[in-house]
Amino acid sequence: MSRLFRDIAGGPLCADGSVVCIGAFDGLHLGHQALVRHAVARAHTLGVAAAALSFEPLPREFFASASPPPRLGPVRAKFEGLRALGADVIGLLRFDARMAAMSPEAFVDAVLVRRLRAREVWVGPGFRFGHRRAGDLETLQALGREAGFIAGEIEPLVIDGERVSSTHIRSALVAGDFEHAARLLGRPYAVSGRVVRGQQLGRTLGYPTANLRFGGKVPALRGIYATRVHGVDRSRPWPSVSSFGTRPTVGGVEPLLEAHLFDFDGDLYGRRIEVEFVARLRDEEKFDDLPALVAQMDRDAAQARGLLDAPPATPLETQRQDYA
Repeated sequence: MSRLFRDIAGGPLCADGSVVCIGAFDGLHLGHQALVRHAVARAHTLGVAAAALSFEPLPREFFASASPPPRLGPVRAKFEGLRALGADVIGLLRFDARMAAMSPEAFVDAVLVRRLRAREVWVGPGFRFGHRRAGDLETLQALGREAGFIAGEIEPLVIDGERVSSTHIRSALVAGDFEHAARLLGRPYAVSGRVVRGQQLGRTLGYPTANLRFGGKVPALRGIYATRVHGVDRSRPWPSVSSFGTRPTVGGVEPLLEAHLFDFDGDLYGRRIEVEFVARLRDEEKFDDLPALVAQMDRDAAQARGLLDAPPATPLETQRQDYA
């Protein structure tokens, strides 16, 4: 079981030392995975804990709080992904004004030395840290020599001539190129979460939805999509059409992922599901009235069924849907 910590202050978390990797880890793409796996392998070799260190909010979100940049995944997905990769200790440090003002020296002493007792620290290409991004790999290595740990950088991961990065993945998602995004992620792009109750407007319109919140973060994509929902049926993902946005026709504000599962019978409230994005259908729009919205939803559902090879149910096959 991985241990999570959020604070800089506190006693040592790794009595026998640790191997630490540091990164934003948004989306946990193949480059992130390579870094974490390297740190985990080194920790096993040394017989110490593997620690993955990140920040929440991410520094770029903190400094652009008025208009935060998009995220590939919510915080819980990051934690679960790092745990699945073998991290024993996971730090999602609270990035606030105090942390932003910390010098590289203070950060190394408080976190890497006192809390994690680092023996090795591994970072990705272009790593910067500390107040005004004053620290880099050379800074980390110099401070490590004084504190008793070594620091290194893993090589950038390149696929088909392109460096794997969260920026490139976000661009692919905006363009609706889910195949490209999947190559860089190492898996299809998906958003997971626990189904919550919505306004239940979809039910009255004939399109009940399973609703997922995005943890208060700004999603990397918005619009209407052909999707598959995992976690409903063990034998297969469930074909669906999904909206990811603020629902401007009904005055929505918070970004919400709403998945309409075709011909589904069951109760999903409280269930953890994963919505896999297959194809982009259109942008989110504001319609003049609800009948116009429903007419477009009919067209979206028909297009998604065709893309997913999910033919409409006959009247005898139509099933009850007990979700939002």
